[in-house]
Amino acid sequence: MQGTIVNTCAIVVGTIIGTMLGRGIKEKYKIGLYDALGLASLCIGLNATITHFGQSKQPVLFILALAIGSVVGTRFDIDGRFHRLVERHSSGGRGKNLADGLATAILLYCIGPLSMLGPVIAALKGDHTFLYTNATLDFISSTIFASTYGIGMVLAAPVLFLWQGIFYMVAQLSSQAVSNDLMAELLIIGGVMITGSGLSLLGIKDCKTLNLLPALVVPVVWLSIKAIIHF
Repeated sequence: MQGTIVNTCAIVVGTIIGTMLGRGIKEKYKIGLYDALGLASLCIGLNATITHFGQSKQPVLFILALAIGSVVGTRFDIDGRFHRLVERHSSGGRGKNLADGLATAILLYCIGPLSMLGPVIAALKGDHTFLYTNATLDFISSTIFASTYGIGMVLAAPVLFLWQGIFYMVAQLSSQAVSNDLMAELLIIGGVMITGSGLSLLGIKDCKTLNLLPALVVPVVWLSIKAIIHF
């Protein structure tokens, strides 16, 4: 778990530095950073989806997953509940912006090849290279996020720790549980979600990305059923 601990600490340190720098940055530059985050999200999301689409053995599964995830997420209003929770515990008028920042940061930190494959490789081979690389990227990202949204962005750190911890423990318990097929499907869906966050940050379309979170469960269920049938 040392790679995950380093990754988590990188986000905390980056957030602290970004918060300190943000106090001296003029508003026009913060707007520029906001747009930069949106463009970065688009690039990262599209790259994740396109890169792994060719690895999918069920090319329409991600469409089904997004459709089901959207319906379930909208039914339970995951995006709305998250924003209201953050706004309730934030001072002044920063709550809405902080919620937007956290939603995007959590997706960028967690739903990516390095963050998802890293703990699996660390558990199976003891190699933390992916996680150290991810820590470096997250350090830079968290600094930029915090300069725009403030110290509240540190809340993304424990989410990352729990997310990577789940992959690490599952991989240790069963090396077959996290298959290449499953990782490909999760990364395709995750890429779409990150792209949606980029569109929201740029003010093009509020995709309410968090409502799509249940979509990540669909490939797990589908491939589990498929494995049982062919057992």
